[in-house]
Amino acid sequence: MSRPQDEFGEEVFRNLTEVKKSQIVMPCHANHRQELSVGQLLKWMDSTACLSAERHAGCPCVTASVDDIHFEHTIGVGQVVNIKAKVNRAFNTSMEVGIVVNCEDLFSDSHWRVCRAFATFVTQRTTGGKVQLRPLVPHTQSEQVEHSLAAERRRMRLVHADIMKDLLTNRAFQQVEVQEAEKAVPAERTQVESVELVLPPHANHQVNTFGGQIMAWMENVATIAASRLCNAHPTLRSIDMFHFRGPSQVGDRLVLKAIVNNAFKNSMEVGVCAEAYQGEEPLRHINSAFMIFEEGRRRYQEAIARKKIRLDRKYIISCKQTEVPLSVPWDLSNQVYLSYNNVSALKMLATRNNWVLNSEKNKVSLYTLEQKQVLSFKIEFEADVPAERAFMVLSDLSKRVEWDPNYERCDLIRRVDDDDFLYRVVTPSICRGGVSCSSSANQGGMVQDFILLASRRPPYDSGDPYVIALRSVTLPTHPPTEGYNRGEVLCAGFSIMEVSNTVSKISYFNQASPEVLPYISTDIAGLSSSFYSTFCTCSTFLQDNRDNPNPEDQPPSSTLNSTLL
Repeated sequence: MSRPQDEFGEEVFRNLTEVKKSQIVMPCHANHRQELSVGQLLKWMDSTACLSAERHAGCPCVTASVDDIHFEHTIGVGQVVNIKAKVNRAFNTSMEVGIVVNCEDLFSDSHWRVCRAFATFVTQRTTGGKVQLRPLVPHTQSEQVEHSLAAERRRMRLVHADIMKDLLTNRAFQQVEVQEAEKAVPAERTQVESVELVLPPHANHQVNTFGGQIMAWMENVATIAASRLCNAHPTLRSIDMFHFRGPSQVGDRLVLKAIVNNAFKNSMEVGVCAEAYQGEEPLRHINSAFMIFEEGRRRYQEAIARKKIRLDRKYIISCKQTEVPLSVPWDLSNQVYLSYNNVSALKMLATRNNWVLNSEKNKVSLYTLEQKQVLSFKIEFEADVPAERAFMVLSDLSKRVEWDPNYERCDLIRRVDDDDFLYRVVTPSICRGGVSCSSSANQGGMVQDFILLASRRPPYDSGDPYVIALRSVTLPTHPPTEGYNRGEVLCAGFSIMEVSNTVSKISYFNQASPEVLPYISTDIAGLSSSFYSTFCTCSTFLQDNRDNPNPEDQPPSSTLNSTLL
């Protein structure tokens, strides 16, 4: 009898941090529609994730933050909730726990996904302070993917507040008119305030209030506020990323306040704030789900800004790579999420273990991978160059014209930050047989150009690769140009591993689109070995720049004009 397999076709390995919880939904867990209360579900998710975090840490842990949660389905009375939580990655004093919630119908034997979430937990000593966590070693391919992507998700959490700040300074949001919405229903009418006394059943073994319990109370007042606006019983569909600002203990009086920030066409946003006090002490801020502000216009504008961020994250991050359009419009507000999608797609492609060796010449290897009617290829070789140096040289895409004959021109459009750059790349037309030819001869059609987002990442810790990811985006300042065929890059880039202090293993990946495939088709068919000469030139180029005393390691910071050619 074969063992169960995961989505990558591997035998299932039981992670030591994995915790499972199964609970049948009883009437006491349900709302007026006989559906599981989202607040109750959040409590179960939080407690399950906390147990997983404590298994790895070996000490008490508390919830620090929870990423976006999108609820795909509701759960009815009599159905079974199956929750699985496991630690994806441990950082210094915090760890990311992945949570998957599925529903099971006992009568039809059907199962479906309800939601997926990522929570961050921090350690807590009984004597105060934090515990230094030991690294988590991934074993299966799926664990390696989540371990790698956890660093990218952490990066997004750290810049979340800056994204909101940048959006609010955007002139488009400053000019939002709120008169019509406020004329319909005054925001003050939806205000809700409730006080809860934290008792021992609401707390963990360290007498800290469960994060899930706080979220459940917040969901309760948010539902009341939303109901006051629509005069009905709305359904909670998603919760935005939020952070716990401080702890709450048994004996606290928890003050929960909610108000509708904005109503959209088919949805509304409710902001919730949780504060705690004991006796006559001042209120302590525990958590804000959406950041509540006293001034009405600011609150309305923030709701619009958060909606854009929410849609960007849900669309770009939550979708599978094949579900995201090739060229997503780029702007500063979705840059972080496009960068995440760019890097994560390359990391997921690199961790696939079913690559097939197609050809090899003098230790330069060409691999192919065909999956769901998408052909990808990988070219791998070792270079006598330190990994960090190879990363710095290859991450400057404008230098690729010096070693890659398929790059006729590469111009920097914009340096977004230290890790992300926008380029326009011009490639030669391809004649029959996959041979480059002059477009002036009119034999191979128009020359192609690409608008690429290049995202580079150094290793977070030992064992991680250097990553340079490429994908197509669209820019309003750079529409398709007459005489050029606008090509698309699905997923491409370099993964660089350190073999020794002086040697690095370089892997180039490309999920071949119709515009890219002609450049490599003859190599895959065994009719040519142009890949070998190209990457031999790349290796020579790296060695020539190995000891360059004044390297131009980063693309120039100046932004080019919108018309490049």
